Amino acid sequence: TSEAKASQFNHFDGTYTKKTLSQRWNDFNGIKIQRDMYSAFLIMNISDALKSFDIDKCNGRFENFYRLHNLEVDRLTGKKNLSSIAI
Repeated sequence: TSEAKASQFNHFDGTYTKKTLSQRWNDFNGIKIQRDMYSAFLIMNISDALKSFDIDKCNGRFENFYRLHNLEVDRLTGKKNLSSIAI
């Protein structure tokens, strides 16, 4: 999966943007997503060759992922041991 670069990829427009380690959130035109959760989502939708992402799968699964993402962020907000993921 290192070839696919999950932490840099944007499935909405197919671009790659290198981020610093301190940049914990993605902002896709107002859709804010925690970086590590989004990387996991992308890896869940990786192609069979493990070199790129299946955009059709990403698009088909994104709405449910985003709903669950927001529920989890709400659940984790205020927990003391989560500063490394910026929640």
